[in-house]
Amino acid sequence: MKRLLNYCLLGSLFLLLSACDGWNNPYPASDAGKSILYTAFTERPKHLDPAQAYSENEYDLLANIYAPPLQYHYLKRPYQLVPLAARAMPAVTYLDSRRRPLPDNAPAEQIAFSVYEIHLKPDMRYQPHPAFVAGNLSLSKDALSGIHALNDFPQRATRRVTAADYVHQIKRLVHPELHTPIAGVMGEYIVGLKEYAATLQRAAQQHPGAYLDLDAYPLSGVQVVSDTAYRITVRGKYPQFAYWLAMPFFAPMPQEAERFYVQPGMKQRNLTLDWWPVGSGPYYLSENDPNRRMVLTRNPNYHSELYPAAGEPGDASLLADAGKPLPLTDQVVFSLEKETIPYWNKFLQGYYDASGISSDSFDQAVQVSVGGEAAVTDEMQKQGITLSTAVATSTMYTGFNWLDPVVGGSSERAGKLRRAIAITVDFEEFVSIFANGRGIAAQSPIPPGLFGYRDGEAGLNHYVYDWVDGKAQRKPISEAKRLLAEAGYPGGVDAVSKQPLVIHLDTTANGVGNKSRLDWLRKQFDKIGVQLDVRSTDYNRFQDKIRRGDTQMFYFGWNADYPDPENFLFLLQGAQGKVVKGGENAANYSNPEYDRLFEQMKNMENSPARQALIDRMLEILRRDSPWLWGFHPKNYILQHGWLHNVKSNVMANNKLKYWRVDAGWRDRLRREWNRPVRWPLWLMAAAMLLSAVWLWRVLRRREEGRG
Repeated sequence: MKRLLNYCLLGSLFLLLSACDGWNNPYPASDAGKSILYTAFTERPKHLDPAQAYSENEYDLLANIYAPPLQYHYLKRPYQLVPLAARAMPAVTYLDSRRRPLPDNAPAEQIAFSVYEIHLKPDMRYQPHPAFVAGNLSLSKDALSGIHALNDFPQRATRRVTAADYVHQIKRLVHPELHTPIAGVMGEYIVGLKEYAATLQRAAQQHPGAYLDLDAYPLSGVQVVSDTAYRITVRGKYPQFAYWLAMPFFAPMPQEAERFYVQPGMKQRNLTLDWWPVGSGPYYLSENDPNRRMVLTRNPNYHSELYPAAGEPGDASLLADAGKPLPLTDQVVFSLEKETIPYWNKFLQGYYDASGISSDSFDQAVQVSVGGEAAVTDEMQKQGITLSTAVATSTMYTGFNWLDPVVGGSSERAGKLRRAIAITVDFEEFVSIFANGRGIAAQSPIPPGLFGYRDGEAGLNHYVYDWVDGKAQRKPISEAKRLLAEAGYPGGVDAVSKQPLVIHLDTTANGVGNKSRLDWLRKQFDKIGVQLDVRSTDYNRFQDKIRRGDTQMFYFGWNADYPDPENFLFLLQGAQGKVVKGGENAANYSNPEYDRLFEQMKNMENSPARQALIDRMLEILRRDSPWLWGFHPKNYILQHGWLHNVKSNVMANNKLKYWRVDAGWRDRLRREWNRPVRWPLWLMAAAMLLSAVWLWRVLRRREEGRG
């Protein structure tokens, strides 16, 4: 009887203890007060080797671990390249076909080579890593016993970053055992890289399974000048090459790292560059459990960068930390969140410092004014939550297949049909209904924030919109019906065959979530009497149809590799035709005048002359209408008041180093927001105690009765 009573009392005590503050905190109590940024990831990264990674979720980590020569200014718009590991912007020298110097203003057709000379900051150093301990480059299998992560190695060291490390990484772009997504593009530009790839391929075949020493094979277009300087020679004039120098593809890679990870037994323990990067950036990956959490920790050897001292008008609140050494937080904890609702609830509880907004949570978080301005709701405002927005350097479009006999081609009939459809499909309504207003209807392929984009009436697509009372207004459906009739389809019926006009749309949109979007699109076509046949399929089948040109219309999108208009306008260049050339022009659009202007524009420096060419190109595109221009998505970020220096920057993946947390403020509000409701637990404890007393009395009476 006494033992039973004790169990009841212990149960009551357990309930009382569970009511203590912080009982639902997902982080250890030892984290309190520390400079830690808490965020989440939804999908494990496939690659962390900078030669192979190219996805956004991979760059969210890599851009904070590696330090390429350049980066994007965190605050300034339009997006501007600035030095990161480089001491200054690269010096560019132009050469003719005989490698004689040319003036900076030489015509592009005279320039055979562009030589980029990059001088590095002298104080860049790598993260602490066992690869820099000499004895760790020749480990026996026995020495790896008990080693499962980098922290298991008893010693770690560092060394200074050299120009040879940057050259080594460029050579890795064509390593035969790696699959680098930009190898083909870079092979066309970097002198000798394509031939170098063939050389490495032959070497790998001659010595299968052996370590391939890249230093034993020189690359003609890339040379080390000194410990802190190197040169890259590219073919022709290619100003966009500077943008590539801001990507992890061109970050330094110490040869020791390759030699360390290639040792027997390493791969079996997930000790690879794809799992444990080796960088010289502001953070290093200190914990990698992609099924639970990943942790970035401050690189103690990073002392080469300060918070920017200038921004744009209105950025005064973002300059409080100007001149302070980066990074501003000691650690970044990424927790795996596969579902949006738990992510959102933890953000509201203060366990994540910033959050995106799912459609399910949008009305709870954001209110949109009559003028279309977005702001946080009163509920969010009371919690000190603020909103940052930025239009993405992306475009979501619907393409017409130029090779199709009905919707394609340069005939006046086909052009009027496409323009009629362009007027009819109301993307303002689409963004309002399906994206909670998070986007702007596109007037061309070029999104805001890039050179070439014009705002207001100057950037208006006059074939689809009128300028009324200082804003764009979509032309009436009557205008679309008029164009449709002139195209030979009055009321949506072929004037010759008397058959209804049916347009086929290929898409990968499947499932219940996309049904409403497709139903909406059908209703748009119904407005002019045209029938839309949606052909949904899986992604691989869809890609095959695009490659063969077996489509009429298709839904696609494009994210900028770099913030230059060339990276969008090339999507409609004839030489990029998907069917004939295997390029990125999925619409197979072809217009000789557009292509001629593109060749003039693509390698020009930004200038009024370049803008004038872009204006002419956009006018051609708007007239021909090879796409329904769709919309440019808008990114929304919510952040708690204790998180500082947040400004949406869709090009800079290394933004975490600028963010700062007030840990004391966060801890205080977390306790307030997550204060447990104790009275039900006290009531349960009292009930259990009463039950125990009652049971004790019953049992005692029985014992007395027996006695």
